[in-house]
Amino acid sequence: MLAVLITLTPGRRNEFIDCQRAEVRIAVFPIMDVKARWTSTLELIERAYRLRKFTREWLKHPKYSDYWSLYTTENEWTILKYVMEVLMPFRYWTLWMSKRHTVTLHHVFTVYNDMFDHMDGVLRALAEKNTQWKEDLYFAVQFARRKLSKYYAEVTPTTGMLFISAHILDPFCKLRSFRKWDKGMDINPEDKTSYTTEYQEAFSKYVENEYCAKHR
Repeated sequence: MLAVLITLTPGRRNEFIDCQRAEVRIAVFPIMDVKARWTSTLELIERAYRLRKFTREWLKHPKYSDYWSLYTTENEWTILKYVMEVLMPFRYWTLWMSKRHTVTLHHVFTVYNDMFDHMDGVLRALAEKNTQWKEDLYFAVQFARRKLSKYYAEVTPTTGMLFISAHILDPFCKLRSFRKWDKGMDINPEDKTSYTTEYQEAFSKYVENEYCAKHR
């Protein structure tokens, strides 16, 4: 709403630039959300947080008294700052994957693991909190994790072997990720039911049957 109000006319835009002139070399404006791009919401929040001081100064003008109720309180800024921290890894991986010009197939498990670990850490941090906004955020992250789990479940078994093979072929990954999973579940990597053993055997069979057999 404030982004619309501030950029509505040239006069308002100039007034907002004047609010920043003494402290920044290049003045900027609030940005509006783009519903088709989830990252735009995070960018909107980041820009608003960066401009919070200048927004308040702009709103102090008597002719904008009808809009004073739109100013975000310090407590609300605290909430938005926490939301930014929760969303940051998702934006990082989204931009990282979209800007790569090389194969990214072998990074699928790494990305999923990082996002799951991040959300689990947030849930642990919020689990015992009684503040309403923290309880709401806990519920939102729980919902997001369930949705991510749904996407992850669709990876296997149809395309799972492809991702596993690509991951193992990466010299920087190999079987390290699977050993980490086993360790987290208190499973011996040498156990036949462990992720490490099962995926290593599946990979060997895949190479033997799908590659070696066709190139003999």
